[in-house]
Amino acid sequence: MSTTDKYAFGMIGLGVMGRSLLLNMADHGYAVAGHDKDAGKVDSLNQEGDKVAVKGFLDVNEFIQSLTTPRAIMMLVPAGKPVDSVIAELSPLLDKGDILIDGGNSHFTDTNRRVEELEAKGLHFFGMGVSGGEEGARRGPSMMPGGDKDAYAVMKPIFEAIAAKVDGAPCVTYIGPGASGHFVKMVHNGIEYGIMQLLAETYEILKKGLGLDNDAIQKVFAEWNAGRLQSFLMEITAEIFTYKDKDSDHLLLDDIKDEARAKGTGKWTSQVAMDLQAPSPVIDTAVAMRDLSKYKEMREKAAEKYSTGEQLHLNGDKEELLAALEQAFYFNMIITYAQGMFLLTNASIEYKYDLKLAEIAKIWRGGCIIRSLFLNDIYNAYQADDKLAHLLLDDGVQKLVTEALPGARTIVSAATAAGIAAPAYAAALSYFDAFRSARMPSNLTQAQRDFFGSHTYELIGKEGVFHTQWVINKLAEEN
Repeated sequence: MSTTDKYAFGMIGLGVMGRSLLLNMADHGYAVAGHDKDAGKVDSLNQEGDKVAVKGFLDVNEFIQSLTTPRAIMMLVPAGKPVDSVIAELSPLLDKGDILIDGGNSHFTDTNRRVEELEAKGLHFFGMGVSGGEEGARRGPSMMPGGDKDAYAVMKPIFEAIAAKVDGAPCVTYIGPGASGHFVKMVHNGIEYGIMQLLAETYEILKKGLGLDNDAIQKVFAEWNAGRLQSFLMEITAEIFTYKDKDSDHLLLDDIKDEARAKGTGKWTSQVAMDLQAPSPVIDTAVAMRDLSKYKEMREKAAEKYSTGEQLHLNGDKEELLAALEQAFYFNMIITYAQGMFLLTNASIEYKYDLKLAEIAKIWRGGCIIRSLFLNDIYNAYQADDKLAHLLLDDGVQKLVTEALPGARTIVSAATAAGIAAPAYAAALSYFDAFRSARMPSNLTQAQRDFFGSHTYELIGKEGVFHTQWVINKLAEEN
């Protein structure tokens, strides 16, 4: 139970993440306070924190007065209008020099606006992405703070204390100016979407294409997680294939409706990637497939209309196909991370974030949802060359991709022939093949654009832009 009247840190929003972060801080010796308008959440915090210096407040004024000055307050509330509402309520109660942190998944453009608005009021504000879910928040998350560097310097000891640790290093670092922290977290979530979609497609290939039962599928995921595919998402996928409700004789997974939900961060990633001309087709596909999954009734009608009675089996030796599938997943995972890192590279230039991609990969290695063994390779690539234009141009990554490529080709071909949807698998392979093309067929696209819209084109080995009267040439030939 708290024995102090003053607290070093305050939290607005005592849901799972807010409460867990506060208890994490209290475990590390910090006196902390929380506020929520839900009396049940306040009581829950006070009950869970009865042995440490933590206290929940229902009254916002009492909460504000309980904090040491300059005050440091984090908001963990839903993105959008709720954040603005909290800021509007808090601002009149704060003093110049106080620190306000948005730890939710706010869109980076909203963070830019709030930085300017609060700076004008003399308040320090920064956005910070937090990854790791409930367990990460409680035991050690990965955190991505960006914005007011001086304000972060004040908070650095607390955040480094509560962050996940890998090889003794805390999984938190100053990301950069403005809304860079929220931007990096958004891209993190886009990568998360991509890998989750790849895992879902792998599940379907194993189940339908190779005819494996749930126990066999669980064994595959568990074995993969013990090797180079080790990651948090692979680990929890293997665990999902072991869970049964009490008194049930089958997996809970088999009872879950196949309609995926989303909170929007994957869509934001795709939208910004298009704005910055940094293609991310695996992430785009993951967003699209979640959207398509929502049309359950329509899909069921289409299944009846287009059913041909095919078995959807992959042709070939099962063990050889399993080996190819492991290669394919590794290849696809690399491509997904590469697309996310390329988006960060472009954003760093466009928004003048000056992102340190090696440091970002480093703090993603622990605590966060997309942590994986492969992040060590990403860290090494950008540590060796901080100007690396694209992850696929690193020599070490090139070797890994080349070795895994045959499996990717085998599985995409086999799944397509069997009629099994593997859109993210196919998107990863097609992206790679286009990326490694010294000459794409885009010259035809430019010719078409010039034909119908006089949009001009450039010529190989000749300076300037050109336009052709294509219709006139056609008429001349006819005459």
